[in-house]
Amino acid sequence: MQKEYKILEVKLSEAEIKMNEMAKHGWEVVSTDTYLGGMTHTKAGTPMLIVFAREVQGE
Repeated sequence: MQKEYKILEVKLSEAEIKMNEMAKHGWEVVSTDTYLGGMTHTKAGTPMLIVFAREVQGE
């Protein structure tokens, strides 16, 4: 089996919804990180990167 990866940038306030949505399609969260270098430091506006992985059938 091989793994497929996907990186998404979402607002921190939307991260839980996106993670649950992706889990329904077989994706698992590998890691998360927030970007605190920007001007906005609120839950609603802070950018978050989420790395997902899932097993895929080999060719």
